[in-house]
Amino acid sequence: MRRREFITLIGTAAVCPLAARAQQPAMKRVGVLMGALEADAEYQARIKAFREALASLGWSEENNIHLDIRWGITDDDIRRGATELIGLSSDVLLANAPPSALALQKATVTIPIVFAAVTDPVLLGLVEGLARPGGNITGFTSAEVALSGKWLKLLKEIAPNIKRVGIFAPPSNLGAQAQIGAIQAVAPSLKVELSRVIIGQPSEMERGVSAFATSTDSGLIVSRTAEAFAARGAIISFAAKYRLPAVYPDRVFISSGGLASYGTDLVDDFRKAAGYVDRILKGEKPADLPVQVPTKYELLINQKTASTLGLTVPPSLLATANEVIE
Repeated sequence: MRRREFITLIGTAAVCPLAARAQQPAMKRVGVLMGALEADAEYQARIKAFREALASLGWSEENNIHLDIRWGITDDDIRRGATELIGLSSDVLLANAPPSALALQKATVTIPIVFAAVTDPVLLGLVEGLARPGGNITGFTSAEVALSGKWLKLLKEIAPNIKRVGIFAPPSNLGAQAQIGAIQAVAPSLKVELSRVIIGQPSEMERGVSAFATSTDSGLIVSRTAEAFAARGAIISFAAKYRLPAVYPDRVFISSGGLASYGTDLVDDFRKAAGYVDRILKGEKPADLPVQVPTKYELLINQKTASTLGLTVPPSLLATANEVIE
């Protein structure tokens, strides 16, 4: 072999691996802001569903996508997490619940944001409208606000003697205010008096419940808020201690001993959110992706808890339940 041909072959061999590497798709970066504690199994289930859905769409954490996840329940933790994710040059951001979505919205107007588990994104100012979100954010709502009135009807159906209902809600939360408004709209027709129990420190919540539970005609409704999910263990224990029938916004409360829930599958929302993340990574804009509203709600009833409270759930209600825990 001539020396010139040998040099040419060596040069080609050296260039080919470099060219092959250059043709590999760039690793995409997705930042996830979870307004929750990392040890919470409910939120780990949401992340797992999101990961699995991404994988089914061809996104591999070994080959073409990297997830950066930040956790925290305080305002400071959430703001810090938002700042860190922006600093990592994320291609898309995923927000769980209103506090995370609002923090990311405030932190960037350019990086696309997909939210999940948000009750009323228009009221919160996250989007201009459901059909045309505008801006850099879109996502999946957890429920229509009017659904909240169903919680009071359900409570009254399970415990017909209820006349006083306390609503567990955080002190300042636009979504909670809208839910309370929907409950207030149906309260007169059901002849129910409403009051508010502030979600805060466990000792403060128990004082609120004990002051409220002074008669046998009292019950509870728990708002669909990040704060309620974080405090669900304490709330369920107070309902049991003071023997108060309660209706909750999600199935996770029932599996922990709650009486009944009516709402959407929030874990499934994270599967769907992966679809929007996929579309944005492939070039679509959040402003062109309409906010998706729930099309299916599920009713869960814990018969064991009902028996403990001395309640007989109507057979017609049991027949329509998606799941009955014996």
